[in-house]
Amino acid sequence: MNCYFRERDIPMKTLKDKTVWITGASSGIGEALAQVCAKEGARLVLTARREDELKRVAALTGLADKDILILPADLYLFTQAESLARQIIDRFGSIDVLFNNAGISSRALAMESSIEIDRKVMDLDYFSVIALTKAVLPQMVKQKSGHIVVTSSVVGKIGTPLRSAYSAAKHALHGFFDSVRQEIIDDGINITIVCPGYIRTDVSVNAITPSGEKFNKMSRNQQKGIDPLVMASKMVKAVYRNKRELIYGGKEIIGIYLGRFAPGLLNHYLHMMHKKNSFAD
Repeated sequence: MNCYFRERDIPMKTLKDKTVWITGASSGIGEALAQVCAKEGARLVLTARREDELKRVAALTGLADKDILILPADLYLFTQAESLARQIIDRFGSIDVLFNNAGISSRALAMESSIEIDRKVMDLDYFSVIALTKAVLPQMVKQKSGHIVVTSSVVGKIGTPLRSAYSAAKHALHGFFDSVRQEIIDDGINITIVCPGYIRTDVSVNAITPSGEKFNKMSRNQQKGIDPLVMASKMVKAVYRNKRELIYGGKEIIGIYLGRFAPGLLNHYLHMMHKKNSFAD
């Protein structure tokens, strides 16, 4: 039994003086992660497309300029991943934690959504995540330490109406990272997959519709969702505890367990909610 509890399984006990890279850092959970990690004493790398918003978040952290790197990027451009990682290593000498948090949701019936819409969601929510992961892994292997946190979703466990593209991308993350976890465990690198429920962010506002435009509306469930700072704190604690998976949210979390133990009941419930148009917003 002792072979399962070697040094590689010891979790990261503190973020103090660790280099933490957060994608999707300009708002929502990413913005909250920046604040929580800063309080834990981390050096931060903030990535998103909007440089002005990254500067705003950087100011919120209260970190000195020497402890923070604003690294704007369009994560749809996968080929830049290695260059981004190199800039971080050149600046701080290490990459200790990567929060793969950037993503986009969808609001579209599958048969009304073009393959281009599906691909756009998959490119950001899945391919950009694995591109960044592949870019940081060599450094983490060299360090013999590191932690990768992946923001999935409840719909990474169960599919719901109008979320087919989003759900598919999140499901794919689980398959990829469950495999990678086994490949790198001897290198001292840990992986946590996070499945949030409804969090009070603009994810529904920015969701993509069949026309390719933003949904531009905050859903009722999102409005009632959990504070992003609470979610971010849970995620950091999951790193400290080396949790393989973190599921956190409200009553929507029940759906995951229904999907596992009573899939017929879950399917019936989701169908009835779809008929009531409960997923439209």
